[in-house]
Amino acid sequence: MHDVIVIGAGLAGLRCAGLLSARGLDVVVLDAADAVGGRQRTDIVDGFRLDRGFQVLNPAYPALRRSVDLTTLALGSFPVGVRVRTIDGMAELRHPVRHPLSIIASLRSGLVSGRDAVALARWAGPALVHPLSRLARNDVTVREGWDAAGLRGPLRTAVLEPFLAGVLAERGGETSNAFARLLVRYFALGRPGLPAQGIAAVPEQLAAHARAAGAGIRLGAGAERLSAFPGGIRVDLTDGDSVRAARVVVAVGPDAVADLTGLARPATNGLQTWWFAATDPPTASALLTVDGRGRGQGPVVNTVVMTHTVPSYAPAGRHLIAATCLLPHGSDPAEESDVRRHLGEIWGADVSAWELIRRDDIDDALPAQRAPLRAPRSPRYAERLYIAGDHRDTASINGALVSGERAARAILTDAGSSARAR
Repeated sequence: MHDVIVIGAGLAGLRCAGLLSARGLDVVVLDAADAVGGRQRTDIVDGFRLDRGFQVLNPAYPALRRSVDLTTLALGSFPVGVRVRTIDGMAELRHPVRHPLSIIASLRSGLVSGRDAVALARWAGPALVHPLSRLARNDVTVREGWDAAGLRGPLRTAVLEPFLAGVLAERGGETSNAFARLLVRYFALGRPGLPAQGIAAVPEQLAAHARAAGAGIRLGAGAERLSAFPGGIRVDLTDGDSVRAARVVVAVGPDAVADLTGLARPATNGLQTWWFAATDPPTASALLTVDGRGRGQGPVVNTVVMTHTVPSYAPAGRHLIAATCLLPHGSDPAEESDVRRHLGEIWGADVSAWELIRRDDIDDALPAQRAPLRAPRSPRYAERLYIAGDHRDTASINGALVSGERAARAILTDAGSSARAR
C-alpha cells in the first residue's frame, strides 16, 4: 500500500507528488492520458509544435519560479504590449516603463487619453502594492471595477476588453475585479512567453523532479471509483486494477473532479484555438493582436504569429499563426469561414492560402473566476481525501501549482510530519 495516490498528472498533481516524495513518502501518480500535463500538452503535427489551445507562461508567477528551472525552458518572450486593429488602421501600445519611446505613439493612437491613463492607474495601481486578499475585499465584477475607476474610453473598449476576453475566456466583464487586477500585475511585472519545446515542457520538468524524488507515475491508468477502508482509500481503475494508499489527492481538471468526488462541478469558461501555417507571416510584429473596432466584428478575440516569439514552433521556412475565439457553453463553435474572414480584417492581409493545421475546442479551458472572489479552498475534502487544482485557487498556472503545494502541506501535517513542504 502506498502512502499517497495522486490522481491526475497535471501541474497541481505533479507539484504535490514531487513535494511529498522529496519528504520520503511513497507516492504514485495515476493519469488516464498517455502523457503528463493535463491541460498543458503539446503535440507535434506535420513538424509544427501545437499546444492544446493558445497558452502563455508568465515567469512572474511566484509558484512557477520555485517549482521549475526557468532557464532550462529556453523561454521565448512575447513583447509586453498589444497591437490593436482600429477603424483607422493598426495601433501598438507597449509597456510605458519598458518602452518609454513608445509613449508618444500610444498617445497619438487615439486609444489613450489622459483621463483614461489616470483611470487605469487608479484601477490597476493597488494590485502592485496590495496582496490578493486585500484586493478581494468588497470584490465586484471587473466591469463594475472599471466603472468605479472611471475607465470608460477607448483604452477600455478597444484595448482592455478585447485583450482580457482572451485571457479570462469571457467578454461580459463578469470575472472578479480582484482577479483581473492580479493578472494585470503579473503582466506588468513579467514577460509572458513560451518554452522552446512547448508548454508541455513545464509538466515534463515537474514529472522529472517527482520521479527523481522517488514518485511513480502510471499513465494510461484512469481512476474510476474511490472507496474508503480502515486506514486508507482504494482507487479502482478503468482497466479493472486497483491501487491502495493511506491518502488520496484528486488533482484532475474541473471537468472530471465531480466524477470522483461529491464536489459540484466547478463552473468553467471555454476557448477555441485555430492553428494556421503560412509561408509568409502577415506582419513582422510579435505582439498579440486584438480587434478594437467593437463587438460584432467577428469571433476572433486575439491572434498572434507564434514563430516570431518561438521559432521552434514551426519547421524552417514556415510560420505558425494562432487565432483564439471564445467558446461559451451551449453555443455553436465558430466556423472556419468566419474565422478566416475576421483574420483577414484584423491582419489586413489575404489569409485564404493559410493551411489550417488543427482546431482545438476546449470547453473547460479555465475555471470561471466570478465575483466576489472566494478565498482558496482547503485541500481537505473528506477523511484521508484531498482535492487540488486551479479550480481550488486561482484560474492560472500559478493557482494550480499553489494548490498542489497546499495539498502537500496538508498531507504532511495530517501524516504527522513536523516538516513543511517548501
